[in-house]
Amino acid sequence: MNPAYDFTGQVAFVTGASSGMGLATARAFAGAGAAVALADIDEGAVNAVAEQLAGDGHRVLALVCDVTDEDQVAAAVDRTVDVFGRLDMAYNNAGIMPPPTDAAEEGAEQFDRVQDVNLRGVWASVKHELRHMRARGSGAIVNCSSLGGLVGNPGRAAYHAAKHGVIGLTRSVALEYGSRGVRVNAVCPGTISTPMVDAMVEGGELDRSRAEAGQAIGRLGTADEIAQAVLWLCSDGASYVTGVALPVDGGYTAQ
Repeated sequence: MNPAYDFTGQVAFVTGASSGMGLATARAFAGAGAAVALADIDEGAVNAVAEQLAGDGHRVLALVCDVTDEDQVAAAVDRTVDVFGRLDMAYNNAGIMPPPTDAAEEGAEQFDRVQDVNLRGVWASVKHELRHMRARGSGAIVNCSSLGGLVGNPGRAAYHAAKHGVIGLTRSVALEYGSRGVRVNAVCPGTISTPMVDAMVEGGELDRSRAEAGQAIGRLGTADEIAQAVLWLCSDGASYVTGVALPVDGGYTAQ
C-alpha cells in the first residue's frame, strides 16, 4: 500500500513526463491533488497523457520541451507559473541511455548527447525552477540520478559520468539553497521496469533474469515505486532532508 499525500493547492513540474518514471510521478502528483505541468520532447505522447489526466478530473498542462535547450526549459517553467500561479515541486526526470560502448571507442557526439540530456538538462531545469522557488522562499526539487550515479559499470562511462554529475549538482545546490527554503535531493533508481528498460531487454543489452538476480529484493523495481520516493522527498515528511542521493534500487548498491 502506498502512503497518502495531500498536495492540494500545490503545483508540480515534471520532465520526461510522457512515459516511465516521469509519467508515474506525474500521475502520483495529480492523484495527490497537485496541479501538474508535464514537460516532454514527444508532443503527441505528452498531449495524450495530459488529455487522459484532464479527463480524470486533474489540473494538468502539457508542455513540449527539449531539456537540452535552456530557452525551452525556461519557457516551460515560466509557462507553468503563468498558468498555475506558482511552483512548489519539480521532478527532473528526462534522460536517455545509450547502447553499451567500449570507453576507448565511444565517440564525442554520443558522449556530448548523453551529457546534454542527462546532466545539462537537469542543470537547466534546476536553474529555472530555483528562480521561481527562491522568490517564494520555498520549494522541493528532486533530480533523477541513477544507481549509475553511485557506482560504475563497464560500457557505460558516459552515462555514469552524467549521473554522478547530477549528484554533485544536487548536493551543491542543496547547500546553497537550504537557508532559502528550497530543498534539493536526488533519487537513484536501480533497474526499473520501464519502456526504456524493456527496449534494452529486447535489444539484448540487458538480461532480465540476471538483472533481477542482482537485486537483494530479487525483482526489478516499478515506476510507481520511484514515484513514491519522489513524492516523499517533496512532502513535509521529508522536511529535514536535503542534499541526499537516495538509492531506490532493491538493494543493488548495498552489495
